[in-house]
Amino acid sequence: MAIDPNFDESRERTSVSDWLDVDADYDVWGPVDAPERLGIHGTHVAVDFDICDGSGPCLENCPVDVFEWVDTPGHPTSEVKAAPVDEAQCIDCMLCVDVCPVDAIDVDGSRA
Repeated sequence: MAIDPNFDESRERTSVSDWLDVDADYDVWGPVDAPERLGIHGTHVAVDFDICDGSGPCLENCPVDVFEWVDTPGHPTSEVKAAPVDEAQCIDCMLCVDVCPVDAIDVDGSRA
């Protein structure tokens, strides 16, 4: 299952929760019920934390370092996720979308 391309219309927006140890200011799109459901993180560069398997090709291949590892202890898919902590730096190259093995990433320009 891939990230919902209409998440910004079909989900409620919230902020990064206290449970997530990340130094960033981006939106999270619910529902969130940690640790099992973590929602979609980011808006321009959005990562579905419930799909993300933590394998990291997005983080390794991003030419402008949009992503940062965050711990997500207890999540059933993986206990580490690539958070879009610097999504404002995104240059819309879509490399992260192309290399994500589980289709967990959506960049604003890639929405259908």
